[in-house]
Amino acid sequence: MNSREILDRMVVDYSEFEEVAAIVLGGSSAANLADEGSDYDIYIYCTKEPDVKARRLIAAKYADKMEIDNHYFETGDVYVLRDTNKPIDIMYRSIDGIESNIKWVWDECNACLGYTTCFVDNVNKSEILFDRTGWFAALQNRTRQKYPDKLAENIINKNFAYLKDVMFSFYAQLASAVSRNDLVSVNHRTSAFLASYFDVIFARNRILHPGEKKLVKFAISHCKILPENFECDINIMVTGTIDERLKKADELVENLRKIL
Repeated sequence: MNSREILDRMVVDYSEFEEVAAIVLGGSSAANLADEGSDYDIYIYCTKEPDVKARRLIAAKYADKMEIDNHYFETGDVYVLRDTNKPIDIMYRSIDGIESNIKWVWDECNACLGYTTCFVDNVNKSEILFDRTGWFAALQNRTRQKYPDKLAENIINKNFAYLKDVMFSFYAQLASAVSRNDLVSVNHRTSAFLASYFDVIFARNRILHPGEKKLVKFAISHCKILPENFECDINIMVTGTIDERLKKADELVENLRKIL
């Protein structure tokens, strides 16, 4: 059997838990961005987490190497399929949790510092493998309505201001780290800066934030409005010396300002 055939059998096994409402395939596989090294990101939405021992028995049907019930991020099980060597990453999510996130961000138009619409995007792009009552399909349909103008406005206002225009901004923090020659802090501040920068880019284009992977390529492919020197400036921001990064951060903000 190939990996997809095995996945279909796994879905049948997990769907037998009464507490499971929906099983969906997310990540790069669902978004058509997968490569040879990509895993299967499987999200299991449930009223409560299924029994750990029962989950271990299912994993043992398909894998020899596994980690069951880890809690590094969301509760999850990870293993590698015995026959195809395909990595499997299963995450268990509560129905109430994802409903609350979609309501807070998508319906009520609240913004975060970076990655605001990632969960909305995850639901939006997921491939439904099992949906006991149609609950997930209804939730997904909500995320496929027109991008709320108020949400875009709130994301831009919150994230753009904190790039450089307010006290203790990301730019100010980066400048402080550069002055101390603190390389670890420079990397940390650079990542935070870019998280908010891309949140603004995607909100300006009314596009859901796809997560942390291949962002430059994704933005070039999907965004009609981008700052000048976008790709070159991002590359320098990531790979340049600490002095180059600080100068480039200033240029990134000013070029971004021109398109807002």
